[in-house]
Amino acid sequence: MDDIDRRILQALRADGRISNADLAAAVGLSASACHRRVRVLEEAGIIRGYTAIIGGVTDAPGLVVLTQFTLDRQTEDYLNRFEAAVRRCPEVQDCYLMTGSADYLVKIKIADAADYERLHKEVLSRLPGVARLQSSFAIRTVVAGGRTP
Repeated sequence: MDDIDRRILQALRADGRISNADLAAAVGLSASACHRRVRVLEEAGIIRGYTAIIGGVTDAPGLVVLTQFTLDRQTEDYLNRFEAAVRRCPEVQDCYLMTGSADYLVKIKIADAADYERLHKEVLSRLPGVARLQSSFAIRTVVAGGRTP
């Protein structure tokens, strides 16, 4: 990766729907050269996809909870079972395998404290292999999706 690739990535982070012509102009390349570079970045897995940040449901009033999970064991079987169960939970927005004191950090969107209590009792505390979990409620969003909201 060189400086032009980094500028392409920065421009795509700011506007994933930017046209190839505008992207090329922004980074100082011809449209065909820019298109080739974007394809190389995609094929290398540096650009893994494009997404839309949807308003409405995800921006609706509610709470964001960041929960750290520590598993009983860190075997492949335990990790796989936990990850499969988390993928089935619609309230989970993001899940990260971590280094440090917790095994996973999970971002959860819920309606209110009562909804979190329900989720904790019915789902989170029953996830496979969980030894302990610790949750923190977000006060406000400062940066989301690489942008200031």
